[in-house]
Amino acid sequence: MFGVVVFILSWCSALISGTELTFELPDNENQCFYEELEEGVTFHVDFQVIAGGNYDVDCFVTDPMNNVLYEERKKQYDSFTHTTAMKGVYQVCFGNEFSTFSHKTVYLDFRSGEEEQLLPDMAKPTALTQLESTCISIHEILKVVSDTQTKYRLREAQDRIRAEDLSARVSYWSIGEALIICVVSIGQVFMLKSFFKEVKTTRT
Repeated sequence: MFGVVVFILSWCSALISGTELTFELPDNENQCFYEELEEGVTFHVDFQVIAGGNYDVDCFVTDPMNNVLYEERKKQYDSFTHTTAMKGVYQVCFGNEFSTFSHKTVYLDFRSGEEEQLLPDMAKPTALTQLESTCISIHEILKVVSDTQTKYRLREAQDRIRAEDLSARVSYWSIGEALIICVVSIGQVFMLKSFFKEVKTTRT
């Protein structure tokens, strides 16, 4: 099994945890990720195929009793949110069994739990000061900036892979054309030389 994690970023706080990773999914194989969660925890799954074949994979999410919570086939990207009904190990699986030759590169973002309050007084029904309101606004804007950066990183990776593939195809085509031109040129030289050869006649 050939699975290479290209990029892993994980963070943990008192109430929220998450993992971002990009991995290679070989043809005719499945790959699963496991997370142990408590009861009543909300988790989010975002995935996107950034390279390989028709940019599609099968995705399955199951609970500790192997009940299917989410099932989609041949999807390029999607999101799924669920609140756990029991404690145990939940798994997110990606399948590429329908593909015979093409490997896939898949991006996965898994987040669980609730975000911790930015300010201690936010849970209380009290008015916020202007400084607190400004801090909250900046915090929300930074979250939008972070999500936008992730989207642009994925788009850049997808475009870079396509450009590298196109560059390789152009290089192979150029080499093939050069070889064909050399063969044709040599053939023309021998053909022209045959026109000027004297034909010896023999008398009997």
